[in-house]
Parts: sequence; C-alpha cells; structure tokens
Amino acid sequence: MSGEIACGKSTLAKRLAAERSAILLSEDFWLSRLCPDQIKSVSDYLRLAHQIREVVGPVVIDVLSTGVTVVLDFLANTPQDRRWLRGLAVAAEACHCAHYFEADDDICRARLPVRSHLADHEFAATDAEFNLITSHFHAPHGDEDEGLQIEVHRI
Repeated sequence: MSGEIACGKSTLAKRLAAERSAILLSEDFWLSRLCPDQIKSVSDYLRLAHQIREVVGPVVIDVLSTGVTVVLDFLANTPQDRRWLRGLAVAAEACHCAHYFEADDDICRARLPVRSHLADHEFAATDAEFNLITSHFHAPHGDEDEGLQIEVHRI
C-alpha cells in the first residue's frame, strides 16, 4: 500500500482481505501492540518498523508459499519499502500487486480529524505529523523502475 496518511490504504486492505478470503497483516496493528507509545519520531518508526518486518517477512513468505493470499497493509512509500515487499513475493514465487493512492494533500488532511474521531485506526496524526511524514513519501514509478505491478487509485 502506497499513499499519504488517510488516503484509504487500510480501508482498501481490509476490503481486499475480505473479498479474497486472505490473511490481512497490518504494520500499524503490530506496531501499536508491540511498541505502544514508542514512536515519537520518524526515526523511531523506521527502527521499529524494521524490527517488525524482520519478524513478519519470513512468515509472509511461508504463508504465500502455501498458496494462501496475503494482504499486507505495510507502507510502501519509499523505493526501499517497495523492494522489501516485492522481495517477499519473489522469495515465495507468488504474484503481487502494489496499490498506490494518488491523493490530494488537502483531501487527506481533511480526513485526519474524521479518522481520529472514529478511532478505527491504531494511529492518529496531527497536521504537523502529516506534513513531516508526507515529506518522506516517494510515489512508485511502475514496472520499469521497480518491477512492480501497480494498481492506481485516484481520490
């Protein structure tokens, strides 16, 4: 899943998992339960997300290798993130599809308070956090650059 905060990545992940009778694994779920109150900066997120990925990655490969579909609600917002995710599919010899959300910053920013109010997501972001995290976002460039099959969602 690639896109800005509050663009709909987790909502789509849940829908895909339900439609495909797939296993849903969410980075935010794992981080919120294993590392509560430990993410105070982007570097904290990067460090802890890497730890989670070290554990989850081999499990995903094993599950995919059995033929079971897995929906990963893990950020694919940088080329490095996408290499990791693609590497899981390659190691398992499984098909993959990256979902990229093209979204206007103002639309996503307007969704932040709604998402926080509903409390249906593990993390809530402020406008400042949105700006900081969005500054690290790098949109995927498609098959030629990253070897990904990408489905684009425009909101």
